[in-house]
Amino acid sequence: MAKDNVAIRFNKVSFEYGYDAPILDEVSFALRRGSKITLMGQNGAGKSTILNLITGSLRPNDGSIFVDQGLTVAYAKQVIPREQLTLTMREFFETCFSEKKYDIDRLIDDVLEVVNLKASHEKLVKDFSGGQQARLLLASALIQDPDLLILDEPTNNLDKAGIEHLTQFLMDYQKTCIVISHDADFLNMFTDGVLYLDVFTKKVDQYIGDYYVVMAEIQVKIEKDERKNAQYEKEIQANKDKANFFANKGGGMRLVAKKMRDKAQAMEDSKVAVRKEDKAIRNFTIPNQPDLVGELLNISSFSVMKNHEVVEKTARISLKKRQHLLIAGPNGIGKSTLIEALATGKAIGAKIADGVRVGYYRQDFSTLDFEKTVHDELLSVMREQDEERLRSVASGFLIGKEMISAKIGTLSEGQKGLVAFAQLVLLEPGLLILDEPTNHINFRHLPIIAKALDKYEGAMVLVSHVAEFVEQVHIDEILDLEE
Repeated sequence: MAKDNVAIRFNKVSFEYGYDAPILDEVSFALRRGSKITLMGQNGAGKSTILNLITGSLRPNDGSIFVDQGLTVAYAKQVIPREQLTLTMREFFETCFSEKKYDIDRLIDDVLEVVNLKASHEKLVKDFSGGQQARLLLASALIQDPDLLILDEPTNNLDKAGIEHLTQFLMDYQKTCIVISHDADFLNMFTDGVLYLDVFTKKVDQYIGDYYVVMAEIQVKIEKDERKNAQYEKEIQANKDKANFFANKGGGMRLVAKKMRDKAQAMEDSKVAVRKEDKAIRNFTIPNQPDLVGELLNISSFSVMKNHEVVEKTARISLKKRQHLLIAGPNGIGKSTLIEALATGKAIGAKIADGVRVGYYRQDFSTLDFEKTVHDELLSVMREQDEERLRSVASGFLIGKEMISAKIGTLSEGQKGLVAFAQLVLLEPGLLILDEPTNHINFRHLPIIAKALDKYEGAMVLVSHVAEFVEQVHIDEILDLEE
């Protein structure tokens, strides 16, 4: 066992993906065995990079990483890799082991019970709903019975029952756990410490305590540092004013002026590097497609999954401009399947009026071309090429010079989400279809996104399990697939 019961230690670790693109700068922290840690940081700060350094799939450019000898690690990522979507469930779980497991079916049944999921071992991964795939990701880590469990946004796509089940599991979990999540209430139930990765300083600060206690502690520290800096600023300005006064006197007074400037510079160097809060996206509006009148979407029938069987149901849904529909129901009932069929025009029993532009936000971002640059993907939805408008909209979603020239496939999931919203603004759709638009998105952005959807003047179909988010959005009608 490691000295001091330490499972993982970073010692002045630095990492960058390319020249002049640092992610970590001399980061140091230690995790004890049995601790449950939240890893926080802005979208694209490098949280997943830290996890990949822990697992060994990435190597640091400088510094050292200690992992306790014999420590087994399992990492449940945010999304199932695309190449694994065509596997059967059994084949998917077989990829979790380097050696053949002859009792794999028993292991699968045991772990599916833990994550509260029932399904045939022959079912293809792509045929599971987003919420069910989230459970499969968790199960793929648990089936390895690791000493260190790493969960990246595990509540994404989970319904209320799924989140409650996961929360109870983590509260009872006896081993080491690192979780990335934007769900504050979920984190506060089980976490006993926070690692905060600052996107500006590239450093990691370590805090002890439950989530809300740590957040309060961070805020107190920020306010204290800001007061300290304000005092320095006052003294710096006073010394600069004195230096200018004495410099104009000439002669021996120039030496006094130099000392004043040196003192001002020393104070400048002493200013505290205040942790900058995550920058929120700008308020935005999704323009509505003009000149649309009458019914934009009609749903007369749809299909749901009940007890592994397809059940047909009837409906009387008619959406016009400024009418918003919420589609509700538990994981696996067929919400994503229904709205994908709506968005692609393949839904039997549903019709979108001719000429209506559809803005479709998919939870897996598969509507984005991962090989294109962000710039070209944004440009592709514009009817008129307007570089100034494109960059202005992109900037509002924190898409700067570096990110706009990057390929979609290199972005974090949260950054892909911001690109998808920027696309909707540039598209100016008449009908919005949104599948779990809060997934992967920094919690600071959510009120701004909710406000934009609330004010959207076209027709809208929304699927979301996040009650606090839905409450901020104007909803005219609810289609509960379970009723």
